[in-house]
Amino acid sequence: MLPIDAAAHSSRWRRRHPVDKAVLGLGLTVLAISLPPWPGAALVLVTALTVLLGPAAVPARRLWRAYRVPLGFCVTGALPLLLQVGGPDGFVTLAQGGPVRAGELLLRTSAASLGVLLFAFTTPLSDLLPRLVNAGVPAPVVDVALVTYRMSFLLLDSVRRIREAQAARLGHTTRAAAWRSLAGLAATAFVRAFDRATRLQAGLAGRGYDGTLRVLVPEARISARFTLAGVALLAAVVALTFVLERPLR
Repeated sequence: MLPIDAAAHSSRWRRRHPVDKAVLGLGLTVLAISLPPWPGAALVLVTALTVLLGPAAVPARRLWRAYRVPLGFCVTGALPLLLQVGGPDGFVTLAQGGPVRAGELLLRTSAASLGVLLFAFTTPLSDLLPRLVNAGVPAPVVDVALVTYRMSFLLLDSVRRIREAQAARLGHTTRAAAWRSLAGLAATAFVRAFDRATRLQAGLAGRGYDGTLRVLVPEARISARFTLAGVALLAAVVALTFVLERPLR
């Protein structure tokens, strides 16, 4: 199981309905995109970080391990705004107003990423996907997503076991041996993936599969109090943004 999935299954908010957490987490993401980058996106970033480390009780180390990947993409996307190609000053020069635009983009994207992580760290996919059918998503699409989600962990476990076996047989001692081990790992994982898929299809057919996967979903109800608290927090972020924006103008 991936660290973010393990954190979601052990989250303090695990038993809450996904709608409750979507209002808060995805609402913060929408605010990060729609509000002015300063101070709006900065406030969203601080709010999401406070909720993650506070009420949601997400461990800081796990949060950083998950956040550093999208943060790297945010930084990579903001860096090109610092430069311009062509012009009277040279082929590659610093863009006028580039640092401001890069900082605004970095604020927006990093804050929006934290909003998505707030939802991901508190909502396991196994709780979310089966409920999408009630939201109007076609059942076959949900079934494919469920099977892909579950098969991915089996495939990752197989890759880990193969790598451990290769390392125990000194398969990574030299560069040539590492490349041979990598090729063998890819080939074995490919074959095992097809073998597991074939066995899964045979197992479903033997159990009378009729086109719909029926899974048990933990019972949960939408909490009006929690949802209203999330909406109030979002409204407070919007109001504080406009209050702080006036002096800056």
